[in-house]
Amino acid sequence: MLLRRCLLILALTVMAGCAGPVRAPYEAPAEEKALPAAPSGPLASLEQRIQTQVGAPETIDNPSAVSGFKLLDRSEDALRWRLALIDAATQSVDTQYYLYHGDSTGLIITSRLLAAADRGVRVRVLIDDIGTLALSLSQKQLRDSMGALMIAHPNISFRLFNSSKNRSALGRGWDYAQDFEQFNHRMHNKSLTVDNRATVVGGRNIGDEYMGLHDHFNFRDIDVMGIGPVARQTSDVFDLFWNSGWVIHPNQATRDKAEAAAPSQRAAMERELRRSQELERFSLTPRSWESEFSALLPTLHLGSSEVLTDRPGPDGISNDLYEWITTTIPEVKEELLVTNAYLIPDTSGVSLLAGLTENSVDIRIHTNSLASHDVPAVNSHYKAWRAPMLQAGASLYEARHDAAIKDSVVDTLPISAKYMGLHSKSMVIDRRFAVIGSANLDPRSAFLNSEMIAVIDSEGLADELAQIILRDMAPSNSWEVRLDGDGKLQWQNDVETTQRQPARDSFQPIADWFFMLFPKRFY
Repeated sequence: MLLRRCLLILALTVMAGCAGPVRAPYEAPAEEKALPAAPSGPLASLEQRIQTQVGAPETIDNPSAVSGFKLLDRSEDALRWRLALIDAATQSVDTQYYLYHGDSTGLIITSRLLAAADRGVRVRVLIDDIGTLALSLSQKQLRDSMGALMIAHPNISFRLFNSSKNRSALGRGWDYAQDFEQFNHRMHNKSLTVDNRATVVGGRNIGDEYMGLHDHFNFRDIDVMGIGPVARQTSDVFDLFWNSGWVIHPNQATRDKAEAAAPSQRAAMERELRRSQELERFSLTPRSWESEFSALLPTLHLGSSEVLTDRPGPDGISNDLYEWITTTIPEVKEELLVTNAYLIPDTSGVSLLAGLTENSVDIRIHTNSLASHDVPAVNSHYKAWRAPMLQAGASLYEARHDAAIKDSVVDTLPISAKYMGLHSKSMVIDRRFAVIGSANLDPRSAFLNSEMIAVIDSEGLADELAQIILRDMAPSNSWEVRLDGDGKLQWQNDVETTQRQPARDSFQPIADWFFMLFPKRFY
């Protein structure tokens, strides 16, 4: 599986989606905006109860008002709450993802979106076009059926971001090769917003490995669910991309073809869903979540928020989040906790860390080890910065592929994957601000991809996130990377100490060396 992933990454790097002219079977769509917050329904009621609790019942048009937040730490909860929100929809569902896989997770999410659309909910689906390539061949037929079903439904609008003019694999590869600079920009944003009342923002894509349902490899990831003004903030980001000029949608001939095939395809999809052993802990049909929403209310952390994003424009994608990071982090006063899957800090990043430690800021950073990595190319360019970060005064931790949290947090029963990797992107600033989103700390996220983050001012949420990050850094879950008395790197956990970077197998160090030959901006 690792070799397949490496070859896939290399292939996508060499051929990478298009904002230029498009041709059949896709065309440029008309502008369309998010619907106002739903006036009634379970999520409207939940938000109204939150606002009453904080003494501000009339806050629908106040973007700085308080929202309620819940961290989605466990993979099972991440999928369950997405289903709960979709099942509760009365008016609209807007979903924006980098990857949308044709697997059990894709099946159940698509089934629920179709059910919502059946009862009159307006559904909008925006996927980066790279996600329609980055799938195993075994998923292709199912993925195509899922896409066709969404295209066919009158209440679902389906758009692709930065797409090739051609839809065949060969034609798309040729398009990418001709205009690599354009196609190397990807929409990495991830959000699900329902009734403009509730949203989920974070690092997870729609795919089994993000929800603990892959039998070989699962990601340790984190999202935040928010109810309140944070949903409208996320809708603004969605609309920015939905109407950006970088998107295409199916033309009428394609919709007609999809509609003709829809009845048989939907029956086949439902049969496949019922056969999925991975989903035994989930209801396969929509249900009421009233008891779960009632129990949720007293557990929510209250706080204000700002949802930030890079912006697609006529000349490319902005670097707004990079600028936010480089201006915000130097203002940290006491403590900075970071967990980030793909980390390549460069000289300016190390200087930033050194400036903080000179001011007595406690910095702890959690990222992937080579052993836990799904993208060895990133490790190839990260590893040179281990010693400089430690010399700058930061504490450094790298995830174990056999972490103790794999069974309780990462895997979703009945699955027990062979290993886990880190995919989280979050920060805690001075135990006051929780930052959760899609942005990695590497050149691709900074200068090529679009990214989005939720910056949440809530001491309760920040403290809970801090405790999660510290748990993930514990010796049973991570290696602590240190410099020994001779200035050499060493890795230590609760059972061993080594001076060689941990790896799962003998192939990983070879891949680690190989990808050093390629520019780091590709990854």
